[in-house]
Amino acid sequence: MKKGSKRASGAFLNYGIVIVFYIVFQILSSTGHLSSSFSGQLIPICTYVIMALSLNLVVGFSGELSLGHAGFMSVGAFSGVIASVALQNYVTVSSVRLFLAILVGAAIAAIAGIVIGVPVLRLQGDYLAIVTLAFGEIIKNILNCLYVAVDKNGLHFSMTDATSMNLEPENVVILNGPMGALGVKKISTFLSGIILILVVLFIIQNLVNSRSGRAIAGIRDNRIAAEACGIQITKYKMMAFVTSAAMAGSAGALYALNFSTVVPKKFDFNTSILILVFVVLGGIGNLRGSIIAAAILTVLPELLRQFQDYRMLVYAIVLIMVMLITNNEKAQALRQRFIKTLFKNKKKEAV
Repeated sequence: MKKGSKRASGAFLNYGIVIVFYIVFQILSSTGHLSSSFSGQLIPICTYVIMALSLNLVVGFSGELSLGHAGFMSVGAFSGVIASVALQNYVTVSSVRLFLAILVGAAIAAIAGIVIGVPVLRLQGDYLAIVTLAFGEIIKNILNCLYVAVDKNGLHFSMTDATSMNLEPENVVILNGPMGALGVKKISTFLSGIILILVVLFIIQNLVNSRSGRAIAGIRDNRIAAEACGIQITKYKMMAFVTSAAMAGSAGALYALNFSTVVPKKFDFNTSILILVFVVLGGIGNLRGSIIAAAILTVLPELLRQFQDYRMLVYAIVLIMVMLITNNEKAQALRQRFIKTLFKNKKKEAV
């Protein structure tokens, strides 16, 4: 099989996995076999799949370690909420308002990516990881001090308290400092999450297989050789970083508009580490692995709820076991042998 056709088949397989996931859960939901608790996990699953895919673009294909990815998610989340509330009197169709909120979240997160990327991407390795970690914490603390309200005259901002904005009775407070966004109208849908995953997959797979994607991979593999070939290091690293930030922002908007209350502390360092776990567990540079790992690990705590107080302990043990198995050469060889045997049996049955 030619390399191009193999890539195309792999890309369509990724799309197929997402579409089958949607169809299966729609059938389960329509037949009443999907519990309310699990149904509430569908949009978070979509969100974390997008976050894992976007981070994999930086960690897996660009070769840079980012520990502040939740910061871009929070920027997209709160800018998306602000856009949704500000537009609700002008755009009455929920799906259109959700689309505009996601676009706003992606755009603001991309701008944040540019602002952070210009100084940060000149660093490498541990230094880059530490600075991105600091960025995530800075964003969280800024949001804790931000107050936003809207009235007929537009948006009002304050960094002290809500009363300093001289609010009138008709004002609507959107963001209330550390209390976050309260009374958000939930407009996110499972279908919109699936569509957003497909769009993100399309963008990443086309970028990776393009000339720019090969330049990004070349920088990852050998920075000095790439620079000697005339590749502009900062330009292509910035391209991957900003694209990843925009995707994280769109995921944040989708996530925030699925809850009536969103607080800044949700998007802390632990969330960034969780997303990094999805990427590492699914395989660095492996988009299909990121999709599967993010989906499974998002619902795993809910599935382990029967263990009550030991739920997170069992969750941690499962993570360690999976990491040991996936990084063991004997286990990988056994898995490949099993797959080959399975395909041979299927060919024999077909004959």
